Amino acid sequence: MKSLLSFLFCCNFLCLIAQVDLGYQLPHDDILQLADAPLPPAMRMNSTADKGVLMYRKSYKSIAELSEKEMRLAGLRINPKTNISSRQNYYFNMSLFDVNTQTEKAIEGLPENARLANFSISNNDRLAAFTNTVENGVELWILDLYSGKVKKLTDANLNANMGRPFYWLKDGETLLVRMLPEKRPALINTSATIPAGPTISVNSGKKAQNRTYQDLLKNKNDEANFDILATSTLMKIHTSGKMTQWLPEGIYSGISFSPDGNYVMVTTVNKPYSYLVPYRRFPSTSNIYTADGEMIKTMLDLPLIEDLPKGFMSTRKGPRSMSWRADRPATLVWAEALDGGDANIEADHRDAVYQLDAPFNGKKKFLLNTINRYSGIEWCNDDMAVAYDYWWNSRNTKTYIFNPSDSGVEPKVITDRNYQDRYSDPGDFVTDDNEYDRNVLQLDKKGRLYRVGDGYSDDGIKPFVDTYDPKTGATERLYEADGKTTLETMYYALDFAKGEYLCRIESKTDYPNFYKRNINTGELKQLTNFENPFKAIQDVHKEVITYKRDDGLELSGTLYLPPNYDKNKKEKLPMIMWAYPREFKDKSSASQVTSSSNEFTYPYYGSALYWVLRGYAVLDDAAFPIVGEGDEEPNDSFRTQLVANAKAGIDAVDGMGYIDRERVGVGGHSYGAFMVANLLSHSDLFAAGIARSGAYNRTLTPFGFQSEERNYWEAPEVYYTMSPFMHAEKMKTPLLLIHGEADNNSGTYPMQSERYFNALKGLGATVRLVMLPKESHGYRARESVLHMLWEQDEWLEKYVKNKGKEEVSTP
Repeated sequence: MKSLLSFLFCCNFLCLIAQVDLGYQLPHDDILQLADAPLPPAMRMNSTADKGVLMYRKSYKSIAELSEKEMRLAGLRINPKTNISSRQNYYFNMSLFDVNTQTEKAIEGLPENARLANFSISNNDRLAAFTNTVENGVELWILDLYSGKVKKLTDANLNANMGRPFYWLKDGETLLVRMLPEKRPALINTSATIPAGPTISVNSGKKAQNRTYQDLLKNKNDEANFDILATSTLMKIHTSGKMTQWLPEGIYSGISFSPDGNYVMVTTVNKPYSYLVPYRRFPSTSNIYTADGEMIKTMLDLPLIEDLPKGFMSTRKGPRSMSWRADRPATLVWAEALDGGDANIEADHRDAVYQLDAPFNGKKKFLLNTINRYSGIEWCNDDMAVAYDYWWNSRNTKTYIFNPSDSGVEPKVITDRNYQDRYSDPGDFVTDDNEYDRNVLQLDKKGRLYRVGDGYSDDGIKPFVDTYDPKTGATERLYEADGKTTLETMYYALDFAKGEYLCRIESKTDYPNFYKRNINTGELKQLTNFENPFKAIQDVHKEVITYKRDDGLELSGTLYLPPNYDKNKKEKLPMIMWAYPREFKDKSSASQVTSSSNEFTYPYYGSALYWVLRGYAVLDDAAFPIVGEGDEEPNDSFRTQLVANAKAGIDAVDGMGYIDRERVGVGGHSYGAFMVANLLSHSDLFAAGIARSGAYNRTLTPFGFQSEERNYWEAPEVYYTMSPFMHAEKMKTPLLLIHGEADNNSGTYPMQSERYFNALKGLGATVRLVMLPKESHGYRARESVLHMLWEQDEWLEKYVKNKGKEEVSTP
């Protein structure tokens, strides 16, 4: 009995000392100066690129902001006091930017303590609308891009709980706005109500294999609160301030105007609700109205979608992906599944595409069939359009040119490729605004289309502009970036006829800035001049290295060495490897290099780059392809390939003479955290690991995860083999687990880290679990991020840099 009491006392004591009473900490000054560096502004330009708005934002929220009341309903996270997403990003200031003179001008009259969001420029390119969140709600404001004057249009009575609460009408002077109903019921206090009975869910024998969604409705009180928070009145508001009701109360989830502005497609959410899927799969109705709010026709009346056939490429029956044809005044286009929506059924063609002209009382017109699942159309004119499809299982995508006026003409497949093969990507077709202010394909005088591509290749990243002749298939390269010392990104055509394009140019030390490039004359004009806020790391050594896995697969990663590191003396450094696994169906695509040493060095909150200033080598974005060719699925050999990827990266940097391979740490976030736990369990390559916001027991995500399409009962051995939780007894390497207490990502419940920690602790592993209050899958509060960086630094200093030396104390 005495022995038993002594044992129980020791257990209780250990449980007590296992919890560390510690406030938020600040990381080492080398890390803090980077983490707190002020961000340059974001910029939004009008379509003519002569006027811009510089938008200033803070790097983080505060923990006080994250601690404001939050309601999680039907996949939404809502602040019920302000009626906007509780996770909304805000700008605190804006200024006008004259692109031609490159001068910045303050905007007078902006609200104090501004929390600005939902910035949108009207069709006339003169006005912009945005929201300002105050203590008790959301206001609508208007900015004149030329005069710089602002005006508050409404009180704090907008409903932004379902996303951006306003939509510009074609005239550029009027908006449709979701506003709070005048007689809105009070919310139900779910913590104070007495249950009237149990919550019961039933199934009538249908298979409903869904991902493990979070923030779902749980009971009737949740349903009632969702109704209250999501319901709006649609108001038409002129920029003069005149306001009229357009539609009565409803849960409006989508609003889309016809190109000519005469019709509006409005989607509303209906009952019955579900406790299994988020609101986007609730029943819904899509009605067509005139611009004056007169009901014309119901185009879609969809049921609750809980029981789709198994497979990533399965979809619902009936019309879907309904949108307006950009080159016509008012024509609706949609797809319908030819295979019943079941990806497991063999079919020569998966989808058919149809159209229907206003006033929508005729018969639908057939346009084309797609071999794979339809994914969209770019319109040109009555004689030409370009359609796209894709099929996830084979990673195949096809591009078709077809005649929308004659379905008897067989569509021509102009590309048929693996969409993961970045080297073969022919680029995106160039579009420009038509008379309806919609983007349509542009033809030159010879009837050729233009393409802008990223330009990934064995020779580096070299963006390009090509012509494409739709009659012959011939291409001609008009422009290709040099790519030797800078990285260029081509955005869109500013003036198609003149050959002027908006692009962004950066280097490893030069912050990305916008330029106007003329591909005909070679002229390049700088439009912005943002400075590098991270000068503390501008002298680090940076290079993209390539190396081979033991099976010959080519891999790559970006290697950073500390400032002033002497590569001739080759001091043996500790190293941190940061990575994220990705699945491929062919080795060729898996081996392609898609990183550039000319990319600006940007240490975002979750980056490993901070430790290059702490004396570490950093192998960032190390390639971790998981390949399954033919009938083999990538995850059939997940663990073997994972370890092989890690070993190849360490071997490569060790072979260069830079590191002490006994002092290598590994880190990752989300699926990268899952990778870390597996590597530490099934290899002895690392001194320590950092796993953030991961999932470690795949039986808790039984209907698929990441790119795994099979369910647990179809592939139990795969789920078991891949789950670090099932192999917790093999963990012999120190592991730091970090997780947001309010993680909303599918599959990465906070419980995943809590249960994994308990298993590791029970089996005697060296492990530390840090749960960040109020944080979701990504971390937002300054207090949380800086503490996370402190935790990681302490862990790496103790178990990696100083491995084998006198211990560094960690609270």
